[in-house]
Amino acid sequence: MPTVSFKDSLKAIADRNPDFANNILEDAVNAMLTGDINEGRIHLRDYVNATIGFSELAKRTGRIDKNLMRSLSEKGNPTASNLFEIIQACVAFEEITLSAHVISKVKPDLVVR
Repeated sequence: MPTVSFKDSLKAIADRNPDFANNILEDAVNAMLTGDINEGRIHLRDYVNATIGFSELAKRTGRIDKNLMRSLSEKGNPTASNLFEIIQACVAFEEITLSAHVISKVKPDLVVR
């Protein structure tokens, strides 16, 4: 029985369901915003593999595709500006808008009754 790679499986699902790809991108950004840069970078790599691909991402960012792959690898260490440049290229590719929401945590002893 043939096996299918994880990358090919993600691409097949994203091709059938574009919202799935958007959810991967959203998960990547949310992970980074909450401080889990490693998880966010891995989600971002999964998104790129499932959608735009590193060749197209390289064209859109003006970077070398191998450097982008290295930056988004498990041991990658991209700068914040590089990460945001990659995210912006992905957002433009999807023709979507990202937004952040601030949610305040109300302390129970401060609740007015």
